[in-house]
Amino acid sequence: MNRLPIDVRRSLPESHGTITVPHGAGFVRKLLAFTGPGWLVAVGYMDPGNWATDIAGGSAFGYALLSVVLLSNLMAIVLQALAARLGIGAGMDLAQACRAHYPRGVALALWLLCEIAIIACDLAEVLGTAIALQLLFGLPLVAGVCVTALDVFLILALQRFGFRRLEAVIAALLIIIAGCFTLELIWAGPDWRAAAGGVVPTAEIVRNPAMLYIAIGILGATVMPHNLYLHSAIVQTRAFGQSERDRREAIRLATVDSTVSLGLAFFINAAILILAAATFHVAGRTDVAEIADAHRLLAPMLGVGAASTVFAIALLASGQNSTVTGTLAGQIVMEGFLHLRLPAWARRLVTRGLALLPAIAVVMTMGDEGATRLLLLSQVVLSMQLPFAVVPLVAFTGSATVMGAHIAPRWLAALAWSVAGLIVLLNAVLLWGIAFG
Repeated sequence: MNRLPIDVRRSLPESHGTITVPHGAGFVRKLLAFTGPGWLVAVGYMDPGNWATDIAGGSAFGYALLSVVLLSNLMAIVLQALAARLGIGAGMDLAQACRAHYPRGVALALWLLCEIAIIACDLAEVLGTAIALQLLFGLPLVAGVCVTALDVFLILALQRFGFRRLEAVIAALLIIIAGCFTLELIWAGPDWRAAAGGVVPTAEIVRNPAMLYIAIGILGATVMPHNLYLHSAIVQTRAFGQSERDRREAIRLATVDSTVSLGLAFFINAAILILAAATFHVAGRTDVAEIADAHRLLAPMLGVGAASTVFAIALLASGQNSTVTGTLAGQIVMEGFLHLRLPAWARRLVTRGLALLPAIAVVMTMGDEGATRLLLLSQVVLSMQLPFAVVPLVAFTGSATVMGAHIAPRWLAALAWSVAGLIVLLNAVLLWGIAFG
């Protein structure tokens, strides 16, 4: 890595250091002050793209892919801890670090790849929200896709009230999603012993091409590239002290926040897959991969009229939550890599427009069935982008030049490189299968 002059511009300048961390207070009070960024990060791990892969995996293979959901979540915990460490210890988000320490050509290539990942993620949000509007209100899918452009104004309204209130809205929507799936699991009555067995990985996942495709889709839907950029920036909204001791404590508190929040994300993802396995797979409906089909079949198969409505409400909340975090990530990436500061509405409209076009084209040419296929494909695309975010993150946090006293411990660096290697290997296997399978 080439050491270049580090730009002193701050991530999210309008929110940087705006949330006070009480000095001299106990651990619990400080942790409460740090609680928030983890919730925003967790949103990316349960967006509508996850729903498509989890439903397809649970319906086709029962509980078998729960091991992939768990492994993905554990990998996410490690990587998000590193993202928080970078933001606090180095005082830069991942985009800024790439610009500062890599040659310009490499940094621009990484920026382009990250933009592709954000567009793929935005595509999932667009389709997920449109599907939820169709399920709840009967709105045609094309019209629902167009309505999602209005999310821009929702986000702008939320940001006017400050970052802390934005976090509170996100947390409230997450609680709604968790409550909805708690009800669904109660109604479904899954075989918990079989579910526990699904947490243990099997070689069949790698040997079976169809299983592997969905497994890598789950990985792409769970470990989100843009989340690494997002987390390294939003931890800097906390006004922690600048001493080495203060930064060490801030890293510890931010890690606890993200780990607890990702625990909720695991519950949601596991719940979606378990619901699909307990409702569809056990009844021989291994072909349910469409979100709309899952919604249509839940009520009659569970014998609970409200099951489908609750499912759609959770989907709508998920889509709206993901919209907010996707907007923030897009702003962070553009400012960090290019130092280009566009108004929030302009940045969002550009990204949303790039997601709207393929969504409308697919829905108009392939009908509603194409929407879920596009959702699954978007998650595989996200998985393909992962190495280009993960490898720089692991390299930076393991570098004393970048991190100084806050360099990742050797055991954490070794674990992180193992995670990065596994991600690269899984993507190579998928590419090989696509090319020669």
